[in-house]
Amino acid sequence: MILKASERGNASNLAQHLMNARDNEHVELHDLRGFIADELHGAFQEVHAISRGTRCTNFLFSLSLSPPEAENVPLDAFESAIERIEQRLGLSDQPRAIVFHEKEGRRHAHAVWSRIDPVAMKAVELPHFKRKLNTIAEDLFLEHGWALPDGFKKNRMRDPLNFTLAEWQQSKRAGRDLKQLKAQVQDIWKGSDTMLAFEAGMREQGLFLAQGDRRGFVVLDLHGEVYSLSRLTGAKVKDLKALLGNPKDMPSLEDQRAWLSEKLTGQLKTHANALEAQHRKKGLALEFQRTQMVDRHRKARSTLKERQSLRWDAEQRERAARLPRGLKGLWSWITGAFKKVRQQNEKEASRAEQRDKTERHALIKQQLKERRGLQRQIKAQRLSQNLEIDALHREIACFMELGTDIPAQTKKPRGRERDVLQDRHHDIEPD
Repeated sequence: MILKASERGNASNLAQHLMNARDNEHVELHDLRGFIADELHGAFQEVHAISRGTRCTNFLFSLSLSPPEAENVPLDAFESAIERIEQRLGLSDQPRAIVFHEKEGRRHAHAVWSRIDPVAMKAVELPHFKRKLNTIAEDLFLEHGWALPDGFKKNRMRDPLNFTLAEWQQSKRAGRDLKQLKAQVQDIWKGSDTMLAFEAGMREQGLFLAQGDRRGFVVLDLHGEVYSLSRLTGAKVKDLKALLGNPKDMPSLEDQRAWLSEKLTGQLKTHANALEAQHRKKGLALEFQRTQMVDRHRKARSTLKERQSLRWDAEQRERAARLPRGLKGLWSWITGAFKKVRQQNEKEASRAEQRDKTERHALIKQQLKERRGLQRQIKAQRLSQNLEIDALHREIACFMELGTDIPAQTKKPRGRERDVLQDRHHDIEPD
């Protein structure tokens, strides 16, 4: 499992995030231990109230456990991993909450501990917790027989196409696959030995360089979204400057936006909007299927939970009826018969609890299989959309290139590069 953790405060925001049923298809509050409240917001507010008696501001320790995408991990495996982690970090006696999330056919867990020791009234120290979690995560991959991610093999082999939460939100806003965009830009960067070569490759993808307001080099796409060039390429700032020169020689972000707005004619915008509307229509059909499937799955889980609860109550009454009462009960206590009946009841209750867990896991496994099948269709549709949009961006960039004298990609081209740039654009001008 991939383990990511942080010390944090702001209990209300964390509780709201963990119980967010809008962005997650299924949310399950699995366990609350050591709290008076029986819901997450109240539990975290308890920790916050106790922390006021200390100087600790990051009074919660939040951990996410993400198994490989295609694996059906049983509940016991999650619980075992969480218990191992809390023992390793010294959190075994601390109040704890466990929440499960499911989205796009993936199931993962969140565990949150209180860091405040109410007796000593101080925070539990967690030195080197990231290193300890990495060790446990690697062990979990090996124990379950899962393929070990490259990031665990060598640090330098970590996926260069990963991105931050802010970048993910930006990709949703722009309607682009950021991993694909990063891969394209990194291929252009690796294959370019001059500024002109890099600029030409970027323009073919409908991407334009500019000087950012708060950072050196930025990239502007045809939608007006701004990206950090260093993040897209994975290159250091000094390497960017070595190839591209001083970022101050680039057009400002405002100038580049104005130029793009001028060159992107209404006809081209209409063409781009029509293509995006076409893909939105295809996406809506799959989104309708997804919504219907999620509603059906939620209802099935609710029905199973209600049925198990009724069965458990009936079985508890049956077990309670076996215990003798009155004088017969006192005599059975003296003879030891009462203890035997109680032990039998405890064994049956344990078997019933395990039976219910098995039923829930079987239902979740079946639903995940169905949801993953739909997710493959969604991914295929997204891939088709991204390929067509990228092709459109290249066509628009080519049209813009032919429809202007000298696109102001750089304010002050340097020496020979200025002459080459002018000659190149004169050569491609239409008669």
